[in-house]
Amino acid sequence: MKKSVLFGALAAAGMTAGVAGAATLDDVQARGVMNCGVTTGVPGFAEPDANGVWQGFDVAVCRAVAAAVLGDSTAVEFVPTTGKTRFTALASGEIDMLARNTTWTFSRDVDLKFEFTGVNYYDGQGFMVPASLGVTSAAELDGATVCIQTGTTTELNLADFFRSNNITYEPVPIETGSEAVQLFLAGSCDVYTTDRSALAAQRANFPAPDDFVVLPEVVSKEPLGPLVRHGDNEWGDIVRWTLNALITAEELGVTSDNIEELSAGTNNPEINRLLGSEGTLGEMLGLDAEWAKRAIAAGGNYGEVFEGNIGAATNIGLARGLNAQWTDGGLIYSPPFR
Repeated sequence: MKKSVLFGALAAAGMTAGVAGAATLDDVQARGVMNCGVTTGVPGFAEPDANGVWQGFDVAVCRAVAAAVLGDSTAVEFVPTTGKTRFTALASGEIDMLARNTTWTFSRDVDLKFEFTGVNYYDGQGFMVPASLGVTSAAELDGATVCIQTGTTTELNLADFFRSNNITYEPVPIETGSEAVQLFLAGSCDVYTTDRSALAAQRANFPAPDDFVVLPEVVSKEPLGPLVRHGDNEWGDIVRWTLNALITAEELGVTSDNIEELSAGTNNPEINRLLGSEGTLGEMLGLDAEWAKRAIAAGGNYGEVFEGNIGAATNIGLARGLNAQWTDGGLIYSPPFR
């Protein structure tokens, strides 16, 4: 993160204590709408459709929380944010949660006074180039011009990679993903670097996707997930356990098709606790018994959300990989509902 961006975010974070003093759950319920920060547009993850309705993998997390808290998955005001504006929007209270491709790091968690509530996508930074360059490795990019989004972890990762490989580059700063795509397609930069999932998503929507290649290097760890302000533990618990509900539902075989049947009661105690037919988990969160049932029904379990927005059957075509359930060799894992 550039110093100016870091200092701006730190200043904004100074507002966090005052904002978090008010209970976010009470504010959201009184307002009747949850304000959710998203990206300015990444296909498959968060973007408005032809009718202006926001759709995508990250959008689904916002809708699940709204369903849990308000009983209505459409009761969400989506606030587009950039790498520079996202933390100020959260710290100031303009948004109640941030659900966009934001990496969980030490400084963001500790120094900027935010609380990451889990990981909904394990990613890593990569590089995309025109196939006409004939480049097969990022190590061959000496002297390249690189489109790089400011206010992101990709800036430092990029500098580290080129320095460690003893090569140079010329940065072309951009503020949004759409701006990067426009400049990259226009030939204003040789390379576009960001999270590999975003590269795949943008490439899938290019007029000629086969004219561009994503290089094999993965140069960073990018655990992406929703975050809230420090200081409001109740709200943080709600967002965290809503994400966990989607993950657990996939593990236990609870889907949008069978959830009504299963919510009547099963011989699996954890499914019963998850869907509210036994236990008092909802009460512990300050919600009713069916909060998780509504969250899952809003867009399906984690696997349904993944496959419906960015999975193999979509034009983005991402494999589960690290984002498979732990039972299938991936990293997606939820603490137990008990």
